[in-house]
Amino acid sequence: MVFSAIFVSTIDLLFFMIYIAYSPSYHHPLPEGHRFPMDKYTGIPIQLIKEKTFTSHNFFEPQLEGDQLALLVHSLEYMRKLKNKELTKTEERRLGFPLNNGLLRREELIVAGTTQAAILAMENGVGFNVAGGTHHAHRDYGEGYCIYNDIAVASQYLLNTNELKQILVVDLDVHQGNGTASIFANDDRVFTFSMHCENNFPLRKSKSNLDIPLDHLTSDSEYLQILQKELPKLIDKVKPDFIFFQSGVDILTNDTLGMLNVTKKGCADRDRIVLEIAHKHQIPITASMGGGYASNIEDIIDAHCNTYRIAKEIYS
Repeated sequence: MVFSAIFVSTIDLLFFMIYIAYSPSYHHPLPEGHRFPMDKYTGIPIQLIKEKTFTSHNFFEPQLEGDQLALLVHSLEYMRKLKNKELTKTEERRLGFPLNNGLLRREELIVAGTTQAAILAMENGVGFNVAGGTHHAHRDYGEGYCIYNDIAVASQYLLNTNELKQILVVDLDVHQGNGTASIFANDDRVFTFSMHCENNFPLRKSKSNLDIPLDHLTSDSEYLQILQKELPKLIDKVKPDFIFFQSGVDILTNDTLGMLNVTKKGCADRDRIVLEIAHKHQIPITASMGGGYASNIEDIIDAHCNTYRIAKEIYS
């Protein structure tokens, strides 16, 4: 498939309901044997178009200046060290990726994609980024495959430009959203909610506004029961004007880094709960894909695609 064909102009976007940020640069070359599943970033749009869930016109390439956006939440010193390749070996290992110009361009496009998807969601109810969910990036350092924090950047952008009073971050990746929590620790306008495996990365967790740590091998019934109980209460308490959804699929039972026992159906039911409550309360929502490390790349792609399939069903 030729991905240059899936980019459309801003005028074209006006004719469609669900908009999805994607760039070929989301797929970044890594050393042979690297465990990060980069192929999912081409696999997701290919699958969604192949099965006719969406057409090429639903996808757009990020256009905003990602490096300028990143400065909304990340320190100038951290960004200078990245651009000048001045990280120590320990700091670079902490990122999980070899640092180079191509990687930085990828990360800039990701923060631009989530920000533009959020702008479109403000107008249309829902938006997506094929990549993103980089919730381990802190204000002045990155870790766990996260260099810039796209959810934090897009949240700050909306607060700065759209006069929103309250944002809710619903982080359902298997790993705690420690970077997002730390960035907004002193900003009551962003409520961070993280439901994650307790004894898993990161070792040192930040304090979210609401953390729900889960035991190893938590299964569908318990997982979904907790979410169905807590999320409506949060909506009533926080009264968000916007929701950012970190929809990582590393909660799956066959995920190599997950340690939970959620089936693919359970993961899809999770997405339905979040998207339905956003739709019911008319709260715009943007989803970033987050993690997924199953040994079979097709399982990762299919689980991510379920998020899009459910969104189309609800929002069409």
